[in-house]
Amino acid sequence: MASGAAGLAHPARRRVRVVHPAAAQTRSAEDWWWDRLAPSGSGYHLLQSDSMLLVLPGPGPARLRAQRRAARQARRLRSPGSRAVEAKPSSAPAPTPLQEPDPGWGDRVPLEILLQIFGLLVAADGPIPFLGRAARVCRRWNEAASQPALWHTLTLSPPLAGRPAKSGAKAEKKLLSSLERLMPNRFSQLQRLTLIHWKSQVHPVLKLVSESCPRLTFLKLSDCHGVTPDALIMIAKACPQLHSLDIQHSMVKSTAVVSFLEEAGPRMRKLWLTYNPQTTAILGALLGSCCPQLQVLEVSTGLNQNITPFQLPIEALQKGCPQLQVLRLLNLTWLPKPSGRAMTPGPGFPSLEELCLASSTCNFVSNEVLGRLLHGSPHLRLLDLRGCARITPAGLHDLPCQELEQLYLGLYGMSDRLTLAKEGSPLLTRKWCHSLRELDLSGQGFSEKDLEQALAAFSGTLGCSQLALCSLNLRGTRVTPSTVSSVISSCPGLLYLNLESCRCLPRGLKQAYRCPEEVQWCLEQLLTSLPSPS
Repeated sequence: MASGAAGLAHPARRRVRVVHPAAAQTRSAEDWWWDRLAPSGSGYHLLQSDSMLLVLPGPGPARLRAQRRAARQARRLRSPGSRAVEAKPSSAPAPTPLQEPDPGWGDRVPLEILLQIFGLLVAADGPIPFLGRAARVCRRWNEAASQPALWHTLTLSPPLAGRPAKSGAKAEKKLLSSLERLMPNRFSQLQRLTLIHWKSQVHPVLKLVSESCPRLTFLKLSDCHGVTPDALIMIAKACPQLHSLDIQHSMVKSTAVVSFLEEAGPRMRKLWLTYNPQTTAILGALLGSCCPQLQVLEVSTGLNQNITPFQLPIEALQKGCPQLQVLRLLNLTWLPKPSGRAMTPGPGFPSLEELCLASSTCNFVSNEVLGRLLHGSPHLRLLDLRGCARITPAGLHDLPCQELEQLYLGLYGMSDRLTLAKEGSPLLTRKWCHSLRELDLSGQGFSEKDLEQALAAFSGTLGCSQLALCSLNLRGTRVTPSTVSSVISSCPGLLYLNLESCRCLPRGLKQAYRCPEEVQWCLEQLLTSLPSPS
């Protein structure tokens, strides 16, 4: 009982010792409690008794330093004559208040300013990969990068394009799962979409686009396989503003394109096709006036020339697409449908501004065919007839256009086996010297005198006071040094001059000059090489 009574002694009778960490001078066996519960300098009180140990918060090191500083000031006040103490610097600097970490300037920029900055970057380089990386910077940048207004143009290509089919299909599925998450939130204002190298998941992607992108206006499928009629019809119905379709170099059946044109034809503005034996069905739909508002039509074969020429009814195309502004038949071997003696001329293309019939081999375009195409096109600005060796300067001179700016008549790799015209080039330059900005006569067989007379039109002696010529290609022609120096001196805005393989020029100058400084250097060399007048 005595021992029990002693163990239950009244708390008031217990001996309690208060230990402050600043006052502790010796360490005992019990000091390990302090090491565990109150590290040095933490500002805790340690209360110890016979049977318990308490740790209470103390004033802390900042408060202790303040107390010591107040005591030193009091001593200086008591002994004002002591200058040594007054001048002695304090041993410890004054504590600075704790500050929260700076989140960075990105969080302080207003959202409207971020949107303008991001918009400039997206306009220059596209939304990917910039917006994806910017979204990881901070919450403010994530909010700005997620705005649908920035995602108006998008190009999607599987990252493993060109790898084995199994890896490519896996990459397409992975990208598709990301699109399923992003499209409903970010792509609601998407206007231009390009899909490249999609082999197996084209239909699911187009389905997502039809569900989430009602403002789509342009769709391009490049090197895509498995494009079905249902997918194109679904896009045409779900996107009422879609007016441009580019399916060049993709495996798309003609029935799918015809079905698409039947649904979206009245609003179509631009169409890009790759020629194949099934293209005639698509052209038949165009001739049937399914796209009366079409403004751009391009049909190309890429690097492969079509072997079997196809017939193009020019007059029927003029009636089916009366609003056409750009017509490109690139690297095609085609024949115009015979007009017949009693056939009346077609309506022409009154709005046509660009005609490209360039080909890597000789084609069947003649003066008569060119006249049927352009007899009603007074606003033509660009005429590309590279490879059209049957066209003569007389046929070009009869065209109704008076403000032609770009004329390409180059013959590349075919002039050696053709009988070319020796004269007539002055008919071209005298008619369009006031408006021509780019002229390509490479490979033509005009004589030295004929070229001299033609290029003299740019010297200003024929009333052309304001010359716009900035690009001149004379590769492989018989131009002379005096003619070249006269052209350079008369055209201060000349930025490009090609003199490769010009047999009449001295060695060292038969090259291409691609800036004003190089063109002026050529002029200096020509002037030094010319014989001085006697």
